[in-house]
Order: sequence, then C-alpha cells, then structure tokens
Amino acid sequence: MNPLLTVEEHRDRVLAAVALLPAESVALADASGRTLAEPVLAAHDLPGFDNSSMDGFAVRFADVEGADAEHPVTLRVIADLPAGTADDPALAPGEAARIMTGAAVPADADAIVPFEDTAGGLADSLDTVDVLRSPAGTGAFIRHRGGDTRAGDVVLSPGERLGPFALAAAAASGVDTVTVTRRPRVAVVSTGSELVAPGTAPSRGQTPDSNATLLAALVDGADADLELVDRVGDDPAGIDAVLSRATRADVVVFTGGVSAGAYEPVRLALSDRIAFEKVAMQPGKPQAFGVLPDGRLVFGLPGNPVSVAVSFEVFVRPALLALQGRAVIDRRIARLTASEAWTTPPGRRQYLPATIDLVAGTVRAATAGGSGSHLAASLARAEAFAIVPAEVSTVSVGDPLDVMLIP
Repeated sequence: MNPLLTVEEHRDRVLAAVALLPAESVALADASGRTLAEPVLAAHDLPGFDNSSMDGFAVRFADVEGADAEHPVTLRVIADLPAGTADDPALAPGEAARIMTGAAVPADADAIVPFEDTAGGLADSLDTVDVLRSPAGTGAFIRHRGGDTRAGDVVLSPGERLGPFALAAAAASGVDTVTVTRRPRVAVVSTGSELVAPGTAPSRGQTPDSNATLLAALVDGADADLELVDRVGDDPAGIDAVLSRATRADVVVFTGGVSAGAYEPVRLALSDRIAFEKVAMQPGKPQAFGVLPDGRLVFGLPGNPVSVAVSFEVFVRPALLALQGRAVIDRRIARLTASEAWTTPPGRRQYLPATIDLVAGTVRAATAGGSGSHLAASLARAEAFAIVPAEVSTVSVGDPLDVMLIP
C-alpha cells in the first residue's frame, strides 16, 4: 500500500511543474487583477511640485511668526490660486496669496496658513487677511515635490497584483501601460452520471452540479480566465473528448472520478498520463495531478464540494498564481483560538470550514455537521479554513490554530 503524501509533498510536485506564462503590455485601464512582469517606474516626481495641503493662504513665515488672536498680522492678498493654475506670483514682505488645496505654492512662500486660522476666512479674503494663529514653522501644510516618490523610483515590483491601490499608484506616477503576465486559461469539468444542471429537479439518484459553479467563481477569484465549463458522465471516453475541446486551456480541473470506485472516469482515462495519489489531508485525500505532453496542467480533485473548495485553495490556486508570477501565492494565515471543541481524523491534516471572530480572536466550525466533505451548505457560512495538524486528534476550547482566511 502506497503511503500517503504530505500536503507539502503534493503541493511541491504541483508547483515544480508550473512554468511562467508569457508577458504582454496592456493599458492601465485593462490591467485590473493582472500580475506585473516588469517593474513600474515613476515617470515624474510625485508630487510634481510643492503644493498646498490646505485651503488657506501662502505666506512668508517670517511675516506671520508669532501671530495670535491678541496680536493678529494683517497681510495684503495679491493673488488667488485655484488648483491647476500655473501662476507663480511674486510675494513681497507683508503679502500673501489665497490658495486652494493642491495648488502650486508660490516660490516666494514657505508656509500655508489655513482659513481656520484667519479672521473672515473664505468669505472675505481677496483684499487683506488677518492671521490669528501662526503656522508651526516653515514648510507647514506644504506637500513637497518628490515627497512621495522621485522620477525613476520603483513604484511597483514584479509579482505584485494590480489591485485598485496599485493601479492608482501607477496612474499617479504617470504610467499608462504596464507589462503583465497573461492570465491563465482554465477549463473546469465536472464528472459523474448523477450530476444535473442547477435548477433541474433531480430525480432519485441525481444531484445538482454545484462544483462547476464553485470552481468557475474560484478561478475568477484567482485572476484566471474561464476557458471552458463542461460536464461528463462516467464514460472514460468523455474525458478525452472534453480534453480535445479544451486545447487552448493552460489548466484543466476535473472534479470527481479520481477515487478507487468502479466508476471513476478520470482515473480510467488518464491513469497512464497523470499521477493519482492519496494525500494526508481531510477533506481531499484522493488527488490527481500531471502535465500532458502539450504542457497543459491537469488536476483531478475529489467530487464532494467541500473537498473541491479545499483542494482548490491548497493546490490549484497557488499554481494559478505561480503561473502568473505572483510574489505571494498563499492566502493570509491568522492565529486564532478555538471557541468550541471538535474531533479530527487521525493522521491527516484537517481543513475545517469555519467562521471567525477577529475581535475576539476565535474560530469555530461553520456547521454543526462537522467536517463532512459533502456539506456544501456549510461553504456559504465559511469565512476561513481552520487548519488542524495531522498529529492532533482533538481540538479543545482555547487551542491555538492556524486559520486560512478566504474572501
């Protein structure tokens, strides 16, 4: 009898087969969710000029130093500077310019007095202004040129995901195109003659195919493109037929048909091309993986929905991110304590669908049904997977656990 592989052994085999996808240049507007293949360098200083961080008045600090409500300083307002103006008015001693947030600071000014620190404020400020409170010193309320980044600086590094914040940073740095890796193309195939389409009233012995819907969403969440969604029965010939329809895919993910039963179409069709293993995890013990001669990665996952979700998170998602060159391929892990007790399978690492309370720092099972791999409804309540080491047989209240956080 073949010994069980550890999770790490099977994962290492998967990742060793991953080859980085080619790079392409895309417009920033089309780059959401993509992975950088080349660094983003700032095209200019950011900010590109000294500008005001407040609505108020650009002043010479020496003119207003020491000003307070009992000893106000009156300045003559000689210019009005909205954001976007290129004006750079000269300021003589005793003069100020009204200025709005984001406007360029005059070269002769070295501080900003906010409207709140003047008499009259915005309502009466285009002739003279009475300063009632001095700024803290020179440079007060001024955003200096290059204070965020300098031209040529690395703003984003290869391997970073271009989410909203990263995209904004690239745009602010003057970049309109980026070099990214191509998205992986993924085919999702459910197997089993018992499966019917969602919405179809199942007859005796039939069950709705939830795995295709689950995997399609998980593939999208891994920033990959869904090339094909298909369903085949228990005839092994259907496996090769669907592979012939998925020739553009980089990755093919089968669910079901990988165990030791009499009707296992994936095993029967592909046992000479990919490896079928048993992994010391629960759920998800039966796993299959290999590389076809044309380079396509093929995953065979168990058929039960929780097993599919766990197997995808532990093996498939890291591979999809590695194909893209992502610097971080794993979910975030939090260390929480169990708020209830449960038992675990002997000798296998458990991934339990769980709910968490980050304020209390606790984790518990998402369903009273425990860790059954068929409990699809528990996935709707799961916010995480509690990870219980293989050598632990019972989780007690207060035990610390690593918890994989999922969206």
